[in-house]
Amino acid sequence: MATKLRIRVNHRQHTVAAAADTPLLYVLTNEIGLRGPRFGCGLAQCGSCSVLVDGREVRACVMPVSAVAGKSVTTLEGLPALYAEQHGLDRAPALHPVQQALLDEQAFQCGYCANGMIVKAAELLAGNASPTEDEIRSAMNGHLCRCGTYPRILAAIKRAARAMQDANA
Repeated sequence: MATKLRIRVNHRQHTVAAAADTPLLYVLTNEIGLRGPRFGCGLAQCGSCSVLVDGREVRACVMPVSAVAGKSVTTLEGLPALYAEQHGLDRAPALHPVQQALLDEQAFQCGYCANGMIVKAAELLAGNASPTEDEIRSAMNGHLCRCGTYPRILAAIKRAARAMQDANA
C-alpha cells in the first residue's frame, strides 16, 4: 500500500507516494524523475544505481525508500552542490571534479556504469584527498564497467584528486 513519504534528495524535500519497501531507485527515477541512478542488476552487485546517503554510498536498487527517512540522499545530479557544500564554495560548479575528470579522460564508452563510478569516486575523495592506486582500486571494487574502461576510470580518479588538491591549495 502506497503511503506519503518525505525524503530529502539533493538538498530538496520531496513528498512521494510509495510503499515503505519500494526500492529507493524506483522512487528516485519514477517519482522524482532523476536519471543519474540506473537499474543495472537489481541485486546490488554492479553499482549502476549507487547514491550517497548521508555521504556514504549505497545501492539504491535494494535500499527500501523508508530507510532514508530523516537522511540526506545525494544522486549524480546533486554532486556539484555537495562538493560546493563540502568545500565552502559560494556556488556549485557545473560539474563535480570527478565528473569533469572522467570527461577529460574520455573514460566512458556506453556510460551505463558512469553513475556508480562517479558516486563512489566522489565518496572516496571526500574522505581521502590523496588515495593511492591500491586504495582507488579497492574502493572501486564492485563497480562493473561493461566496456572495460577501468584504466581510464582509474586515471580520471587520480586526475580528480589532483584537481581537488590544487583547488584547495
